[in-house]
Parts: sequence; structure tokens; C-alpha cells
Amino acid sequence: MKKLLLIASVVLMGVAVKAQEVRFGVKAGYSLSTLKYESDLGSESSDPMHTFYAGGLVEYKISDKFGLQGEVLYSQLGGKTVVKEEDEDDPGNFFNLKSKTTLGTLLVPISAKYFITENLSVSAGASFGVILSAKQKTVFDAGLNIPGVEIGADDETDVKDQTNTLNIAPFIGAEYMLENGLFFDARYNLGVSNLVKNPEFNETSKNSFLQVGVGFKFGGN
Repeated sequence: MKKLLLIASVVLMGVAVKAQEVRFGVKAGYSLSTLKYESDLGSESSDPMHTFYAGGLVEYKISDKFGLQGEVLYSQLGGKTVVKEEDEDDPGNFFNLKSKTTLGTLLVPISAKYFITENLSVSAGASFGVILSAKQKTVFDAGLNIPGVEIGADDETDVKDQTNTLNIAPFIGAEYMLENGLFFDARYNLGVSNLVKNPEFNETSKNSFLQVGVGFKFGGN
């Protein structure tokens, strides 16, 4: 009987230790997202789009120095382009074009973590994004220096059918966690997937984004 109690105690202690190695959490923050376009005609990058992200995570600490982390986040990524031209000699002649691409994306980042100290860690991994929606909004106006005459348009188009669903972005990042479970992190994601579904002139569109946020982890020591 004593042997059985001893074995049961060891098993229960092992289960408790294992449970402490796994922590669940929530996080949210700010994203700075851009799109890079390339084709046979050249390349250009969009202006940054300011957006957000939010979701949950699970962290498994393999040892004092190494761990794994998986997350499920939602973010509206994309980029915007602004073109403004004005005739210096005749300000009445002008051309303004604003275009914004918004990609509603479900992100599943998976990373390996190295703990420099108990509170400070660095990470590397990849974010697997599933694009749930894709819209492009265009605002256009122009003037021809004719009194009372101005040309303009405001249109939003669903471009999901023209956009690939999977957006893979390798990343590196860092995290600092306080003793109470509150943490701050930053991460840069480099887009490698071509989001153009049916390119005609070798077009590519790649989405990269910076994330800076705050979160809270439950459990652990």
C-alpha cells in the first residue's frame, strides 16, 4: 500500500509540474501593415496602414531556456496608396487618388522561444494567415479649373476572388513579462506569399507587418 501511495504521489507531482509548464493567455495591440507590389513593369511599396490585432495564445515551456508558443489572432491588414498632383501654375488643375486594401485575416503564429532571463525572451517562427475578406476602397477627385466643375468618385470593391487565401510570414520578436503575468511584446512579420491569385504580368503582392502589443498569461509559477 505504501508503494502504491508513493507511486501515486510521484505521478500527481509530475502532473502538477506539467500543468505549470503550460500557460494560456490573451493579447492585443497595434499593427503597422504594408503591401509590396512587383511586376514586369517595376515595383513599389504601399504607404503603411495603421490597424490592430487581438486574440489568444498558449505557451509551453520545455525547459528554463526554451519554449513553444501558438496563437490565434484576428487583424485587418493591408496597405494604402496616396497620389496627389497639382499644377503649380494653375492650382485649379489637380488630381488626388487614395486607394486602401483591407485584408481581414485570421493569423495562426507558431514560434520557438529562447529565454534570455526568466522574464525576457526572444522568438522566431512563422505566421500562417487565412484571409477571410479582401476589400479595396478607392477615392478619386480631380479639378480642371472650370468653375463649378469637379470630378470625383468613391467606390469599394470586394477583391476576395482575386486574392489568394494563405498569407505566410516568417517573423522574429521579443517579449518581456512581469511577475504577475502581464507582458509586452513586439514582432516583425515578413510576407513571403504572393497574394495575387491570377497574375497576368508576373504581378506579386506581399504583406509584411509590425506588431506591438500587450497581454496577460494565466497559470504557471
